[in-house]
Amino acid sequence: MQTSVAILETIPVTHNVRHYRVERPKGYQFTPGQATKVSIDREGWREEKRPFTFTCLPDAADLEFTIKSYFDHSGVTNELWSLGAGDRLILRDVWGTIQYRGPGTFIAGGAGVTPFIAILRHLAATGKIAGNRLIVSYRTEKDIILRKEFEAMKGLDVLWTLTGDPKSALLQEKIDGGFLREHVGDFGQNFYLCGPDPMVEELRGLLEAEGADVANVTWER
Repeated sequence: MQTSVAILETIPVTHNVRHYRVERPKGYQFTPGQATKVSIDREGWREEKRPFTFTCLPDAADLEFTIKSYFDHSGVTNELWSLGAGDRLILRDVWGTIQYRGPGTFIAGGAGVTPFIAILRHLAATGKIAGNRLIVSYRTEKDIILRKEFEAMKGLDVLWTLTGDPKSALLQEKIDGGFLREHVGDFGQNFYLCGPDPMVEELRGLLEAEGADVANVTWER
């Protein structure tokens, strides 16, 4: 299945991230954490498909994607930055394996936080956020996505860590084995991972080495 939808609004999030609010096709359903392959409905771009996660609540009237644009090459995300209300995107079938399985720790690298947005928003909206933790690594403080929103979720424990912003007062540590032992400690809980493939692979190995049950670790397969 594929369908063309209009962009209703673009909303700045950071210097290189935007919300894209688009029409919701009739009967189009997803669960928090799922994604679809999106392309720009424009000559020369329709076959350029990229996976993007829905970041709105599952019962929202419109759909929303939160997308980071990479301006260093002429790709889909760079082209998306030039779009606005009235331009069109092509959506396809829903897919994805990052789904909530119970309280735990969400660990992301940069824009890898996007599959967690709808999950955490839904938990907050339904009063089930307590007992969850969000840990995200960014290069600089200005790169943090939805900082105020996440920090305002009562019951959600949030930890930001930076790798390239020594002037920031935030934690300045790489997420490695020592970090996990110091800042996580409990390896019997659920874990949700998303980020660059090498980071996710490394984290899976680190968690397993610390005694985490592979069955309790969720990532995009």
